[in-house]
Amino acid sequence: MGLKPLAVVVLDAGGCVISARRQDGASFMRFDVAMAKAYGCLALGLNMRALRDGGANPEGPWGTWGPQFVNSAVTISHGRIAPVPGGILIKSTDGQNIGAVGVSGDSSDNDETAAMAGVQATGLASDPCYK
Repeated sequence: MGLKPLAVVVLDAGGCVISARRQDGASFMRFDVAMAKAYGCLALGLNMRALRDGGANPEGPWGTWGPQFVNSAVTISHGRIAPVPGGILIKSTDGQNIGAVGVSGDSSDNDETAAMAGVQATGLASDPCYK
């Protein structure tokens, strides 16, 4: 894929770390960003692109309260949510949320692409990510 060095965090449905890896060359804070992307998915039950886009779109799920909702979620979580693409839910074959993956190190769009590729490689699924 030709990406910059990445950090990847996989959480179970309860938010516990199952796996965390950082490629050589990825800055040390990339783990924290990847964790915040995955944590946000589980905390709110949606992919981080949906949170970012819904928060910025007055026609989205939260209407004109979108930005306030996103800011409140970040504040209430004590900064543990990063509302940017690169965090996606992991779903079982019957559609249940069983965890989340967060990726950080490249652009948010590329992080999201890497996260989706990783989930799909396991034979599991996620909600579609729209760009």
